[in-house]
Formats: sequence, C-alpha cells, structure tokens
Amino acid sequence: MDSLFGQELTEALEIEGTGPEKVRTLIYPVKEKAAETAARKTVEKILKRSAENRRLVLGLATGTTAIPFYEALAEIHQTEGISFKNVITFGLDEYYPIAPGSPRSYESFLRKVFLSRVDIPEENIHFLKGDVPEDELYEYCASYEAAILLAGGIDIQILGVGRTGHVGFNEPGSPENTITRAVSVDRLTRLDVAEEFSGLENVPSKALTMGIGTIMKARKIFLMAWGKHKAAILKSSLEGDVTPRIPPTIFQHHSDTTFFLDGDAASELTRFHTPWLVGSCRWNDRLIRKAVVWLCLRVEKPILKLTDRHYSDHGLGELLTKHGPSNRINIKVFNDLQHTITGWPGGKPGVDDANRPERNSPHPKTCLIFSPHPDDDVISMGGTLSRLVEQGHQVHVAYQTSGNVAVADEYILKYLHFMDNFDGLFSLKAPGARELKEELRAFLASKTVEQIDDPRIRLLKGLVRRGEALAACGSFDIPGERLHFLDLPFYETGSAEKQPPGDKDVRIVMDLLEKLQPHQIYAAGDLADPHGTHKVCFEIIREALDRLKKKGRPWLGQCRLWLYRGAWQEWELEKVDMAVPISPDELAKKTRAILKHTSQKDGALFMGEDQREFWQRAEERNRSTARLYDRLGMAEYEAFELFVRLPF
Repeated sequence: MDSLFGQELTEALEIEGTGPEKVRTLIYPVKEKAAETAARKTVEKILKRSAENRRLVLGLATGTTAIPFYEALAEIHQTEGISFKNVITFGLDEYYPIAPGSPRSYESFLRKVFLSRVDIPEENIHFLKGDVPEDELYEYCASYEAAILLAGGIDIQILGVGRTGHVGFNEPGSPENTITRAVSVDRLTRLDVAEEFSGLENVPSKALTMGIGTIMKARKIFLMAWGKHKAAILKSSLEGDVTPRIPPTIFQHHSDTTFFLDGDAASELTRFHTPWLVGSCRWNDRLIRKAVVWLCLRVEKPILKLTDRHYSDHGLGELLTKHGPSNRINIKVFNDLQHTITGWPGGKPGVDDANRPERNSPHPKTCLIFSPHPDDDVISMGGTLSRLVEQGHQVHVAYQTSGNVAVADEYILKYLHFMDNFDGLFSLKAPGARELKEELRAFLASKTVEQIDDPRIRLLKGLVRRGEALAACGSFDIPGERLHFLDLPFYETGSAEKQPPGDKDVRIVMDLLEKLQPHQIYAAGDLADPHGTHKVCFEIIREALDRLKKKGRPWLGQCRLWLYRGAWQEWELEKVDMAVPISPDELAKKTRAILKHTSQKDGALFMGEDQREFWQRAEERNRSTARLYDRLGMAEYEAFELFVRLPF
C-alpha cells in the first residue's frame, strides 16, 4: 500500500468524533480488509433479522468500488453456509437507455459479481430497468419508490462515490430531497467508464438513479472508497460543509452512516495529510520533511528562510520544541532534499556515494524498466531512461501488457488501407491476404459496442503498440533485442474487464528477472491510474520478487527497486528518494519519444478527466516539480523526474 506519511498503515483505525471528520470513518491498510469489515457488519444484520424471522432490505451499489464487498459477502455465504434467503435487494442505479441483458448494464454487473453467487430468491431482487419507454419513466420511477416502501424501506444502503462526488448518478447539485428519477450523467463520470464502453461516445448520457432523499431514508449507509484518486473528494465530504455541490456531505445529516476507506483514499484527510494540525505526531524524517515543505508553500518562503515564528504560528510548535530551533530543522531538511537530486540515476562511478541516491558500483549496471503499457516508460521516465543509456548502462524495457485495448478501430482500418496500397504497388499477392483483409473490414463495419475484437484485430492492435514502442526506444538508442513484450495473460481479454492476475503472469515476470538479474528495477507506482492496470502490474512484480527472494536468489541482494509515477500523478516530496533533473534538450527529446506513440495522440481512447495529450501532461508535471524545488530554495532546473525506492 502507498505509505501515508513514511509509515505503513498496518492496522485499522476507527475514527469517530475525535478529529475534523464529521462522519464515522473506518480506515484500513487495503480495500479488501475494509470491504470484509463492511461485509461482516452486513451479515450480522442478516443473521439478526433471520433469527427474528424478518427480512433485511439491502440497497446495492454498482461500479467497481463495491466489487470487494460483494466478493466478501459471497465468500462468507459459500464458506460459512450463511443463507441470504431473507434478503431483499434494490439496485441503486442504471444507465439509460440500455437493455437489462446488456453486458454493460448494471443489472448484468450485479448478477455477475454478486447475485449469481448467493441464494437470494429471484422474487426478492429488484433492478432499475434501462429499457422503460421514455414517456413512462416518471410513473416507473414512482413505482420503484413504492416498491422500496412496500418492502419496509432500505435497512443498509451500500454506496461508492465518484471523483466528481456523485453518489449513484446523483451528480453535484442534486438537492437533498430528490427521489428515484431520470438524470443526465456528468462528462467526467462518463469518462471514468469510457474504457468499459470502448469509448466515450458509446457511454449513455442519461441514467436512472435513486435520489439523495431516497438514500437518506435508509436506516444505515455504508459508503466505500478506495484509491488516491478519491482522496480529494473524500476530504471535502468528511471535513467540509454540507452542500449539494458535493452530494456525500449530505450524509453528515444522516443518523447512521459509516465511511469505509483504504489508506490511499484517506490520505488527504487532515489527520494524515497535515497531522500536526490535529494533535501530537510521531515525528520521523519523512514527516518532518513533509511538514517543512508544507510550511514553505504556506508562508511562501524557501526552507532556509523559515523562522521559529513561522513554525509556531502555523501549528508546528511541537516540531520546533522536539527538533528545533528552526535553523537546525531547516538545514537538515534542505540537505535531505538536496541529496535526492542526482544527474546519475545509475550511480556515478569513482565518487563518494554516501549522500547519493544510488551506488557508484557496479558500473555499468543492468537496468530493467517495467512499463505497464507500451508508452508508460517514456511518459514517466523518458529523461531518466535517456540518462541511463548515455551513461553506459545496459537498459532493458519490459512492456507488461500489449495495450491493444487502447487502439481505436480507425487505426486498423488505416493500416489495412496501407496494406492494400503496399500490395498493389509491389504486385504482392500473398495467398488469402485479400480475403483476410476483407474479413477484418467486415468485422469492424458490423462491430457493436459490446462486441469483443476478433483475435486477429487484437493482434494487429498489439503490433501497432509494439511498433510505436520500438520507435520510441529507438530514439534513445535502445536496441530492439533489449525490449521485452511480455503480453501478460491477465490483460488479454479483448475488453476493458481484465482477468485477475495469476500464476502465469507472475512466472513470466520471474523468468525475465532471472534471465537479466538486474541491478536496478524501475516500476510504475502510479496507483491513481483510474483503469487499475498499473496497480495490477505492480502487484505482479512484487509477487515475482517475493517468490525469488524465498528461493534465495543471491543477485537480489545487489538489486534496488525504484518506483516512478505516470500520467496521472507525481510523488509527494516527502516520499522522494531520487530526483533526476532534466535539461531543456532532454525534455524535448523525451517529448519526441512520447510522440512516437501516434495511436495515443489526438484524443486517445482512455485519457481520463485530463484531456491534454500525454506529452503535455508529462512536460507540465516535470516542469512544475522543478518549480517546486525552486520555491524551496534549491537550484533552478528545467524539469525533474521523481522516484521512490522501495525495499524488498
């Protein structure tokens, strides 16, 4: 799990009425533990109602956030023999219009991840239907409200929250008294699911949803949220004022609401983000660095100009008392940050490395860069990659997935057109080639939103990404034989929904590690990736390293693991162990390498909420990091790439 402030969260924290949070909040190291706790509390109520010969009415959230909760419920049912026959369910929301049997419908989702795995009678299951005629919607939504009342009202409502703050499809601005109704869906909400629908244009712009007023009538509300990308909205929801602009704030008025969060989702809460503003702290080097950086930005002073008064006036009196005076803290943090900066990411041979992030020997090193998609390497660490090559290290790049899902159909049609002209120009008549191209064209012409690509189309899309990766690395003079296209099986489903990572994925990574025995490994630690692929790829690497460590592989003792972040976020300075400065020429070279990935330019399929091109994101992020170091009083650089060292 991503560390909160230099310390791992290893046990649950129950926060209730002792800090800025205005709603009962349970925080756990990982989402699985949080979801299991919510599931256990739900089962307790089911058993209690069953003993009383009564039914329990459960409101079911949709979306990926609730999946660990449903998996935990199903596991309890299957392993402990607990019956759910006394449970009545009501789905929270549904796209509109959409056929109930569509794989993209929330009815199909709930049946697949939960209802098909437990023994709730079919007559107890209720969904909002996405195929109701438009002129009947008002009466239909009223009948759904009536059905909830007839069942006795919702006992426990399960919820997630979107990055906009939407609950169900109640977008920002939804009044507190709304009931079940048809609504328009915010563009950002649609962007978050664009991959599942093979593009934004295929995501319905309307939906049916229980209203905030409907939800507020539930006797209990369990709201769950996971991941760094939810942290900002959760801080506002739990610590801010009640406002329709942020629907979850309304639950501050509910009598029995619990938020279940993992550590990443909780990371922006005051008690974690600025714990010195809440109470006494366990000060360590990373937390001191975090506090000083925060203070610099707050008072707009560089580190070495901070005074005792600055510390005491801004809630850092305890730090001053325990580790002051201010000049002692300032010099320590300044030197600490200064020592993260190096132009030699692989280590500088022949110099004292006591205060450098990397060892000076061996030189050259074997460096293995893992890239979840075929462009994450150049987007996230293209400048560092270039430095490693120029400084004589043997650089290998391993592309963990094919990235084929992110190639638009138009690209394949373009290449088929090229092949037609190529064959005609050189009078080539490969047996069956014409027929194959016509088959592929016909498939693409008739392809539906819900249809998975023909395996041959997926192969062609993967080849497009491979060619782009070869071109990008070629601009850094990395030979093709040092590029490794792993095509991990978990990804190769042909759709946005991936398989859970398995033993085969781990073994593929283990085999490459054993073959290369690298001195440095670079991997994506970008857990805010909204599509989840980065997190899965990192978990596979960790499992591979754990297995090799258990086998006692001696080369691991000479290997270091460095984490970069990608197109979605950058490391916080308190966590940084290595900062590699990038010159203007190197930044331009990095940008040219990113532009080699032409299928991901000009509005790639899955850009997320930030519609800037990936090269624009990378340039701005690297430059803004340099500006931050400058504001702290460091030397002025054009750009930086940041890394965190993770022991293993």
